[in-house]
Amino acid sequence: MKEIMSMSNDRYTSPLSERYASKEMQYIFSPDKKFRTWRKLWIALAETEKELGLDITDEQIEELKAHADDINYDVAKEREKVVRHDVMSHVYAYGKQCPKAKGIIHLGATSCYVGDNTDIILMSEALEIVRKKLINVIAELAKFADEHKNLPTLAFTHFQPAQPTTVGKRATLWMQEFMMDLEDLEYVKGSLKLLGSKGTTGTQASFLELFDGDQETIDKIDPMIAEKMGFKSCYPVSGQTYSRKVDTRVLNILAGIAASAHKMSNDIRLLQHLKEVEEPFEKSQIGSSAMAYKRNPMRSERIASLSRYVMIDALNPAITSATQWFERTLDDSANKRLSVPEGFLAIDGILDLCLNVVDGLVVYPKVIEKRLMSELPFMATENIMMDAVKAGGDRQELHERIRELSMEAGKNVKVEGKDNNLLELIAADPAFNLTLEDLQKSMDPSRYTGRAKEQTEAFIANVVQPVLDAHKDLLGVKVEINV
Repeated sequence: MKEIMSMSNDRYTSPLSERYASKEMQYIFSPDKKFRTWRKLWIALAETEKELGLDITDEQIEELKAHADDINYDVAKEREKVVRHDVMSHVYAYGKQCPKAKGIIHLGATSCYVGDNTDIILMSEALEIVRKKLINVIAELAKFADEHKNLPTLAFTHFQPAQPTTVGKRATLWMQEFMMDLEDLEYVKGSLKLLGSKGTTGTQASFLELFDGDQETIDKIDPMIAEKMGFKSCYPVSGQTYSRKVDTRVLNILAGIAASAHKMSNDIRLLQHLKEVEEPFEKSQIGSSAMAYKRNPMRSERIASLSRYVMIDALNPAITSATQWFERTLDDSANKRLSVPEGFLAIDGILDLCLNVVDGLVVYPKVIEKRLMSELPFMATENIMMDAVKAGGDRQELHERIRELSMEAGKNVKVEGKDNNLLELIAADPAFNLTLEDLQKSMDPSRYTGRAKEQTEAFIANVVQPVLDAHKDLLGVKVEINV
């Protein structure tokens, strides 16, 4: 028991797996998933070679298939201690289970046949999980935007009060960025190809030997492997590895999602400071160890934190891609073992947090109204001026008076710490010929939100809903946040 406790607590464990990423995403990058995929690739290669005329029997193929999933890890680990090569260790272990097929496992292939093809397969499957969660975040935001499309709120430019918008319209800004990310993801995922089996420098020289120089037959190998593994095609040319530019494209997708999530989380954090919108807060959750009253936007802060990690992580494959030497160099290996899985684990955690936050966002209409009404007199000055002109005033003179009175009201708010009294000042000025009652009629916030409601409705109906309808089978994801 003591030994077990020591094993779990006396070494580094990644927060990505311990705290943030789902089990579903963790499995994609697990040893078990990797080595099972290796065996599927070896089976696909053997089947292809048999179908193209090599002396491989049905019995050998069936033996390989029978042991596709029961991996003898102990044998592979012991062998790796001797040969210091992970692929050859697993070829050996597979051969121990399949004595009849031992001689044809990995025939004509190099290590990158299993390593690189597996990496592409795992990234493709991981992108599928990302897509599912991204679509669900968009769906939750659409619900939120529709619910609050009519709720006027103060907009901000430079975080200074600006012409009003609605709470729902603001959410469409977050949604639109996620929609861009989804478009990029769909494109990149749809363009992923396998490496295929091209040999040590990408020339397929080993297959020339195996198939006695038959070019037409060799041309069939990659397409057949791709089809068996569920891909449309393989990259037409390669060195020993697929171009590391592929990893760059994939992680740029993740970085884009992270940027969108970060932007949304920033806005929510600022709105929570204003007490207008608040992320979900559990009944027993503690906001501060010292200040018991506090409700901190901790999940939004975590989104920001992990998002920065993903955005920076995208530099890893970019630099790796740029620094590859000729047909193959091994300085990519250790880097991509870290950067690719960690990028996916982190974005998985980010999307879970986004789902959790958006699903439970709390809106405080009274606070929103109070802040909006305190600033609305300034926003309404143009309308007030037009009404005063209709009542017989001079537009140029009234413009100057409004400027002067606005400065006075601003001083009243900022210097004196009092309420905005612009309406009272205007009502007291005979140049306007308007009563306080007349002026207060101008204070309906919905008069100043422009087409925010209509834009929100159109965006959801024309842009978002078709995407949600096309992916009905992916909707309904619920998440639990561990910490």
